[in-house]
Amino acid sequence: MFKKITIQADERGLLFRKGSYAKLLQPGTYRKSRFFEDTVVMLNISKPFSVPGKDLQLFLHDDQLVEELDVVQVPDHEYVLHYEDGKFVSLLMAGSHAFWNRLKKHTFLHVDIRNPELPAEIDRAVLAKLASTYQTFDVANHESGVLFYNHVKQKELGPGKYYFWRGPTAVTVKTVDLRQQQMDLTGQEMMTEDKVTLRLNFVCQYRILNPLRALEIKSFDEQMHIQLQLILREYVGTLKLDDLLKMKQEIAAYVLSRLNEKSQEYGVQFIAAGVKDIILPGDIKDILNTVLLAEKKAQANLITRREETASARSLMNTAKLMDENQTLYRLKELEFLEKICDKIGTISFNGGGNLLEQLNSLLGDKVTGKN
Repeated sequence: MFKKITIQADERGLLFRKGSYAKLLQPGTYRKSRFFEDTVVMLNISKPFSVPGKDLQLFLHDDQLVEELDVVQVPDHEYVLHYEDGKFVSLLMAGSHAFWNRLKKHTFLHVDIRNPELPAEIDRAVLAKLASTYQTFDVANHESGVLFYNHVKQKELGPGKYYFWRGPTAVTVKTVDLRQQQMDLTGQEMMTEDKVTLRLNFVCQYRILNPLRALEIKSFDEQMHIQLQLILREYVGTLKLDDLLKMKQEIAAYVLSRLNEKSQEYGVQFIAAGVKDIILPGDIKDILNTVLLAEKKAQANLITRREETASARSLMNTAKLMDENQTLYRLKELEFLEKICDKIGTISFNGGGNLLEQLNSLLGDKVTGKN
């Protein structure tokens, strides 16, 4: 006639009468008549409150039951972090959740995912259990980051690791390299004032100072490259080829000065610039080589004539001194005689006369082949 039901200390019973919830049954022993359409659902209070096939709202009118439950309502725009006795257990999504409060102490941290950044009070150690619900962005030590919510700029981010909820707000972080960078202009064809077409290799170093401004410029690198092209074309077009080849350093200084006039517009600091190579057409190279060869030959002829003139002037000065100074003349005779003696074994002189004249006569005979 009766059925015995025992409810343990870590259990609770839910009495249903004709399919509808009637009341909460505390631990103990109960007798149920077989003639009544009563059923008892046994629940373990160490687990979340859940009755298969029944909505939580069907039980919340029972004050006795509600007193033993911690009920959490999670709206669509929130996540709730659930802790038991101070330890993270689970992340609760939108909906109604209930937990027995007799064995464990439950605490809940509500976060509004419309503000995607993870609160500081969330211990980063628990994030491994939330892998599918958040995303990370890294900003390196040499970078600056800019945070966007739904493509709307929010703030600038310094170096570090940042965590954001996956939710209704789309989060992006764009980074800008703050290190010194190099812009190369390679093989750029330009025309000088005298209509010579040449190719120029140019290099420029710069550093970004205003990351926000750099991100506001569409195709930042391309626009910087075009600006450098325009400045170089403007300057090279005012110079003739000969002047251009002589003024490589002046070109770099002019371009750097003009670029720094645009520094605030681009949010950068231009540090250095320089011409790497000037590549001339083949026919122009041949002409320049011919000109260079002619210039070098002319210089060589000039040096030769200068040396000959200096030698003649030296001889003239020597002759003048000898004519004015008999002692110097006598020394020259002796020097002359010494040179002759180096080549001739014996010399005989007959009669008197000037020694230098006789020696000159002797040398003259030797040169002409007379004995």
